[in-house]
Amino acid sequence: MSRIVTENISSANSSNNSCQYFQPSLELIAGELSTATGPSPTIGQLLKHVGDARKEATGDETPVHEVLVNVTEPRPIPFFHSFNNLTYSVKVPRKMALPGFFRRRGGSASADAAVVGSPLAAGDSYFTRNKTLLNNISGETRVGEILAVLGASGSGKSTLIDALANRIAKGSLKGNVTLNGEALESRMLKVISAYVMQDDLLFPMLTVEETLMFAAEFRLPRTLSKSKKKMRVQALIDQLGLRNAAKTVIGDEGHRGVSGGERRRVSIGIDIIHDPIILFLDEPTSGLDSTSAFMVVKVLQRIAQSGSMVVMSIHQPSYRILGLLDRLIFLSRGQTVYSGSPTNLPLYFSEFGYPIPENENKTDFALDLIRELEGSPGGTKSLVEFNETWQSMKHTRDSEPDELGLSLKEAISASIFRGKLVPGATNDINSSSMVPTFANPFWKEMVVLSKRSILNSRRMPELFGTRLAAVLVTGFILATVFWQLDNSPKGVQERLGFFAFAMSTTYYTCADALPFFLQERYIFMRETAYNAYRRLSYVISNALVALPGLIFLSFAFAMATFWAVGLDGGLSGFLFYFLMMFASFWSGSSFVTFLSGVVPHVMLGYTIVVAILAYFLLFSGFFINRDRIPVYWIWFHYLSLVKYPYEAVLQNEFENPTKCFVRGIQIFDNSPLGVVPPAMKVRLLQSLSNTLGMRITSSTCLTTGLDILKQEGITDLSKWNCLLITVAWGFLFRVLFYFSLLLGSKNKRS
Repeated sequence: MSRIVTENISSANSSNNSCQYFQPSLELIAGELSTATGPSPTIGQLLKHVGDARKEATGDETPVHEVLVNVTEPRPIPFFHSFNNLTYSVKVPRKMALPGFFRRRGGSASADAAVVGSPLAAGDSYFTRNKTLLNNISGETRVGEILAVLGASGSGKSTLIDALANRIAKGSLKGNVTLNGEALESRMLKVISAYVMQDDLLFPMLTVEETLMFAAEFRLPRTLSKSKKKMRVQALIDQLGLRNAAKTVIGDEGHRGVSGGERRRVSIGIDIIHDPIILFLDEPTSGLDSTSAFMVVKVLQRIAQSGSMVVMSIHQPSYRILGLLDRLIFLSRGQTVYSGSPTNLPLYFSEFGYPIPENENKTDFALDLIRELEGSPGGTKSLVEFNETWQSMKHTRDSEPDELGLSLKEAISASIFRGKLVPGATNDINSSSMVPTFANPFWKEMVVLSKRSILNSRRMPELFGTRLAAVLVTGFILATVFWQLDNSPKGVQERLGFFAFAMSTTYYTCADALPFFLQERYIFMRETAYNAYRRLSYVISNALVALPGLIFLSFAFAMATFWAVGLDGGLSGFLFYFLMMFASFWSGSSFVTFLSGVVPHVMLGYTIVVAILAYFLLFSGFFINRDRIPVYWIWFHYLSLVKYPYEAVLQNEFENPTKCFVRGIQIFDNSPLGVVPPAMKVRLLQSLSNTLGMRITSSTCLTTGLDILKQEGITDLSKWNCLLITVAWGFLFRVLFYFSLLLGSKNKRS
């Protein structure tokens, strides 16, 4: 039996210094288990023996990223990925045709009859019709190969990639996808595969090395030491050809960063950090020049040769790229018109009757011919039928013996033994836990997410600076407009106006947080689609990272307005005012964050935020007291986020029963009698005193703070209850944000 040598993949470039040691072969382990436990050992049992053998040899329980090298015959683990008869259709709205007498003259009666009286196809209705995006598609790929899906725009390339990557809802896709002849479960596929989107969705202010390191923190288990994760990242940087750009930020429209080809390679890198068996890519060369596109596909070839299968869509590969591809599938309107090796293209089209000229790019010729046939009356039906005949003849000629040998479980366990699937390396004998749902525990995900968010935000201080400036400018304007308010009846009215505007302003300034999640939305969807972290971890870390900024903004606004306006309560009053401002910022930020999870567009989100906050202010109790609100709108009063902070700060200001706001002749100030001379007011006050039978002088207190609260209808909740309710609103919106992510980010076609 041949010896199996393991070596650390991260030191592949310096193999002279690498430490090699011998381990028992997978066949020997399987044989021992077969004797001990029966004829078919589970993967968990295989992994347990692998881990025990590693521990005995090295004394290290930490799984390392390893590759098995057979001394006598170095071969990759035999994986065989196939898909058969994939069919997928969607319902699209039917174009409604006008009756014949509304049409232009000259329309044929037969056309009218076809529209009105034509029978409906199966699955169609009068308002929708079925549109087939994939029609009986089959194909295969093996370890070490690149399968490329080609076709014109709308041919079904991206749909086929989504179907293979399990991004189409169960029940909508017909056919089967297998690995080593066994059906792939969704949970299993998430761990052993990776999907690279067409767009480069990256944090702009992180460097290439930091981006890949955060991906390693998410996808590699915490049992792997920090140094080994760094070694894996450095090896991947060399594999992707990104050494010269490792310390450069990704960049965006406003910040200079790496080139387009380097961005694409980084996007690939973050999805292959855990060394998946299957890599899916949706047009990885889109938008790149020929040299950058070639370098990207060259990287994909190295990934395939390291023991993976690469399945990608590509629009129009160059001659050099074609030389790197192993299998091709040409699609036309959801149907296969060619499936096979690039070397067979000339023979295929020659037998079809359209030989490829010697000096012409084979894929360009094929795509041009397909487009020409699509525009002909018969379409590509003849080419589809010819492909079916060709495939049946090919399978008859090239019937190969099955060389797989290993079942899916055995092949995956062998990959784990080699270190291919680092996240799946576990010694648990329970086979169901062979591929854990998440690589890291909940608290670890929160720490890494918070660290990444803080690092990215710290390198864009202008964002928080703009928000702070808006708060300070608003506070300065309010402080100077409402400078040192007195305790007169007019001062009371001005205080009410100040509080209403101040509380609503805190919510409006939170609206600028709307684009933050919308910018991260697709990054979040990509990362959670393959279980990089839990959605709950993201929600909690998002809230925790926001808290320091909200505290600072609240303190800045409170300092700018409290003493300048002349509010009551001293230090204790200021502390409650600050807490209420913080609670308002917290609930407002949570409300906007929730809306960003529901509304996918920035402008639409701003429109909704402004409108709803205006309604909140309307029903807060400032414009109309609670007792005067119509009964059919009173529910909105209790839903208003502005109501509770507004009532809380009013109670904080007017709760002192000894403080007077209306004395003697001030009772006339807010009435038409306010313009009469003071002497006349004194005589009116004496007359009023005689009429009421009580003595009222110019110094008699007629209205205290408690009277003002009663006039405003603020009697049902204490200020501390209002504070708690405002904080509770913030937590409620965070919970709703979580459910919006849970339900709205499935990232699957229906």
